[in-house]
Amino acid sequence: MSLQASDAQPGSPPPSPLANRDFRLLWLGEAISTIGDQFALIALPWLALVLTGSALALGGVLAVMAIPRALLMVVGGAWVDRVSPRRVMLASNAVRLVAVTVLGIVVLEGAAELWMLYAFALVFGVADAFFFPANTSIVPQLVEQHQLQRANGIVQGTAQAAVLIGPALAGGIVAALSSSGTDASQAGIAIALLLDGATFLVSMVTLWLIRHRGAVRSAADRSILDEIGEGVRFVWGMPTLRLVILVSLTANLLIVGPSEVGLPVIAYTRLPEGPAAFGIIMSAFGGGSLIGLAIAALLPAPPARLLGPVVMVTIGIAGLGLAVLPLASTTIVAAAMTAVSGGALGYGNLLGITWIQARIPSELMGRVMSLMMLGSMGMVPVSQLVAGAAVTVSLDGMLIVSGTGLAVVVLLSLLSPRIRDLGLAPVVRRSAEPELAQSPAA
Repeated sequence: MSLQASDAQPGSPPPSPLANRDFRLLWLGEAISTIGDQFALIALPWLALVLTGSALALGGVLAVMAIPRALLMVVGGAWVDRVSPRRVMLASNAVRLVAVTVLGIVVLEGAAELWMLYAFALVFGVADAFFFPANTSIVPQLVEQHQLQRANGIVQGTAQAAVLIGPALAGGIVAALSSSGTDASQAGIAIALLLDGATFLVSMVTLWLIRHRGAVRSAADRSILDEIGEGVRFVWGMPTLRLVILVSLTANLLIVGPSEVGLPVIAYTRLPEGPAAFGIIMSAFGGGSLIGLAIAALLPAPPARLLGPVVMVTIGIAGLGLAVLPLASTTIVAAAMTAVSGGALGYGNLLGITWIQARIPSELMGRVMSLMMLGSMGMVPVSQLVAGAAVTVSLDGMLIVSGTGLAVVVLLSLLSPRIRDLGLAPVVRRSAEPELAQSPAA
């Protein structure tokens, strides 16, 4: 299958990416795995709060997960280009399957301690550093170039549908099997973690069945550092991409930690529904993101000259949604506010990732996407630690400063002609034939 050619007959509508067997397998496995991830994303912060009652400890656990993810991201990207995204995803999912299952068993036995959360977070962060660049690199290998935005919309839309369903379900399970306050039973948390482990197994099976293997490059005469350097030189040679990475880094500094620390603390300290409220709020974010993604996937992209301003404005709206969260006095109001933020981010993120993928050569996809994600995630550990410390001073102040700061930063970025003209950057043309395997062996 050529990445330029289309299977459609002249005059007929282009086929859906889901008509592609390998893309269907990827979509199915990752959809199920992403639902499981939402269980863990509710269970882990709640476990940290149940064990310690400390927002600072929660921020520390999240930071321990984020630090190796950021430090090893470019190494993961180099291995993606060397051995193929599919193989890297298989290995990463195997490691995360073992980690989350072991933690779930320990919690079920009532033997969990804070240091175990730190150990789990460290292992998970290392595995994530390899999975993320692989996950963002595999879609362009499986679909036609003209299907890329729609395929990204399906993948990300399904992920956000999982965010809509998973957190509320996980929060309900944790709440149903728990007592109230810091004396909460950990049975619901354990079940949520074990369910996540089962979904990793499903994802591994679907990845195993994908026929497209990706080209395995010979790297006997090149070190990982040499290959990373090649990716760095490519990014450095694209001033627009450098600026996008800088804006992304700043935006994640201002929104990720405050969201990941602030939302569970609001639910834990202010909302009577407790973990169920946390799940509802996260599901509302997922629902909003799903709507934003659907709009971006189904409607034509903005004109090239408007792409940069549109993406920046959506990020600014998400920041303002975070800033007004202190005004929420009920779960429903908090959920509505996060839904607006999610919708803005869903729309802008789909346009952004498609813009990036369309401008990276296939042979550099893993390394350049890893550098992009390093830029977006590099300040996340700092963001989480600072947010955890800031909450001890003022939860409301932390949310207001971070949210309004994000809105101001992204709007100021529009002073740059490169950001305003984002959509005018040239697209990379791809014509290489993907390598197919004769059997589903790894």
